[in-house]
Amino acid sequence: MKVSNFAYAGVGYVLGARAGRARYDQIVRLARRVAGSQTVQSTAGLLQAQLDQFGAHARHLVAAKLSGDHGHETAGANGYRH
Repeated sequence: MKVSNFAYAGVGYVLGARAGRARYDQIVRLARRVAGSQTVQSTAGLLQAQLDQFGAHARHLVAAKLSGDHGHETAGANGYRH
């Protein structure tokens, strides 16, 4: 289960507990509709790809520092310096 699902469930639970079961069910339906929308899914995919790219770059930098590689930096295709 994705972390966002837990967040939606938590928010829905808190708001629903205060407003009653009918409101809770309404909030859950809306949250599921929003989370399942193509726009939200596309944006989440794009953000995940950017985070993956950033993580790979960070791992590369850490590995270079640990190996003592202080050679010339070059800009890669993604614009990051290596």
